[in-house]
Amino acid sequence: MLSCLVYGIALSFTELSGLFQIKGVEYEFIEENLQNKSPLLLESNPIHKKIPVFFHNGKPICESMVIVEYIDEAFEGPSILPKDPYDRAIARFWAKFLDDKLQAIAKTFFFKGEEQEKAKGEGYETLKVLDNELKDKKFFVADKFGFADIAANFVGLWLGVFEEATGIVLVTREKFPNFCAWRDEYINCTQNKEYLPPRDELLAHFQVRFQAAAAASK
Repeated sequence: MLSCLVYGIALSFTELSGLFQIKGVEYEFIEENLQNKSPLLLESNPIHKKIPVFFHNGKPICESMVIVEYIDEAFEGPSILPKDPYDRAIARFWAKFLDDKLQAIAKTFFFKGEEQEKAKGEGYETLKVLDNELKDKKFFVADKFGFADIAANFVGLWLGVFEEATGIVLVTREKFPNFCAWRDEYINCTQNKEYLPPRDELLAHFQVRFQAAAAASK
């Protein structure tokens, strides 16, 4: 059986769990203790020492979207990347854009004062770009759930959880109607609906985490 090192409540877990189901691949997730990283993690990802790490035939593959692309190429089943070369390039472009920009949005919820306002501004600009791109679109490429949508996991599910847990709101339907329509499709599409973690569990987890962070900063 294939295996993958993950942390149970992590972006990488939600990115990969549905993908394995879509491809019909049997797998097991090995829970990693991020406070006391295992020898397996340190040996299999010695450069970044981060999850996820996917093992196929005993060989480790690191980084979420690299793993997604590998699984798409290595196993039969519905394609995640488009077959058309142009569409495939566009999907990779948006996946890279999201990877580059989403960390700034996440920082909004952890920063304070001027740093938070700067992160908010960057987040709004990113959301404007996404909203413009998603006009009249169901998904990022060819109106089919795929590679770029998986890369957008954070804004698809987690961003709303962060907003509710902190009271900091970045997204409204008035400001970003196209993005919100995409987010609804993302959460409710058959590729995700059964496999995304329960929102109430995520919310409870991050309410505790943000409260602890706020207490520590006083």
